[in-house]
Amino acid sequence: MSARALTFVALEGLPEIHPGDDLVSLMLDAAQRDAGFGVLNDGDVIVLAQKIVSKSEDRFVALASVEPSAEAQVLATTCRKDPRLVELVLRESSEIVRVAPNVLIARHRLGFVVANAAIDQSNVPGGEARALLLPLDPDASARRVVDAVYERIGVRVAVLIADSFGRPWRQGVCGVCVGCAGLESLVDLRGQADREGRSLQVTQLAIADQLCAGASIVLGEASEGTPLVRVRGVPASYLRTSRGARELVRPIGEDLFR
Repeated sequence: MSARALTFVALEGLPEIHPGDDLVSLMLDAAQRDAGFGVLNDGDVIVLAQKIVSKSEDRFVALASVEPSAEAQVLATTCRKDPRLVELVLRESSEIVRVAPNVLIARHRLGFVVANAAIDQSNVPGGEARALLLPLDPDASARRVVDAVYERIGVRVAVLIADSFGRPWRQGVCGVCVGCAGLESLVDLRGQADREGRSLQVTQLAIADQLCAGASIVLGEASEGTPLVRVRGVPASYLRTSRGARELVRPIGEDLFR
């Protein structure tokens, strides 16, 4: 079953998030004040910007506390980045994939291949003095929000955590899913027939990525201040337990770009 219509609505009025903040309480309070957002319904999908999840989980690192290793110093010379930031990339990564002037691509410990191991300094209080890391376990973070919403208002939602990644051979960044709960992140259509009766051989739908890409247009990338989006109209067949965002990571043995 495919969706006939999807709506993406940003939540207005969410305050700046600080370590230890209760995201669900802040979301529900803001939703009561935002008539355009409305009440949550069973089957809604909530897309959270990764930054607010990381901020609430205190994934900040003060660069002054970071001592660059010899490897970080060498890499920093090539990529022209702060050696302390490069050291954080090394700590968050299982492999450095590419290094060039102004470019440092790493395989994050969670499997994502992304610039700077998804470490960010934009929209981070403290400016150049601090960096923000991904949540330790974004799938678990998403699950906690799902459970808390049900506990407090009795509504079953799915939750996605979205970040912006670049893509091979494509310009610009695009919203992708780094954390998922309550939604089948990858839908396998292999073996099903197309309209001509031909069996599909390779088609798998990255549903969680598709929803995060759509939501990122509403979330924004700069100073919009709307880090939460409600998606309505997702087919019920997709709203079930999955292996989370980790299911979207291509195994290293299938990496055709290496």
